[in-house]
Amino acid sequence: MKTAEQLISMAKNRIQEVTVADLLEAMKNHKTILIDVREPDEFQAAAIDLAVNYPRGVLEMRIHQHPVASHHCDTLQALEHLKDQPIYLICGTGGRSALATDTLQNMGFTQVKSVQGGFQAWLEQGYPVEK
Repeated sequence: MKTAEQLISMAKNRIQEVTVADLLEAMKNHKTILIDVREPDEFQAAAIDLAVNYPRGVLEMRIHQHPVASHHCDTLQALEHLKDQPIYLICGTGGRSALATDTLQNMGFTQVKSVQGGFQAWLEQGYPVEK
């Protein structure tokens, strides 16, 4: 049996984490995709501009619907279009995004990263949010 903390720790050993400063810099690139995996009520309370909300529980089933790939009719074509895009996942404190990053890597995504410290770290740095 493993705890959630152990699963997160194991996932973090397999993924790439970036700081919120790295994310802020990456967002200057118009190809960067930011997905917020928090629950809808968390996202609606405050979020980062340009983030799309796909909660952790449905991310795998919805990522192919991202606006960057939504012009593809076929799910696999949409996934192929997204698989090499720079994708950053963020959650509240970094645990859910680490697990989600691990899952997307297992699906074949090559440029997916988890934001260390999550939205809390973003706020602590005083970076801009939408309410």
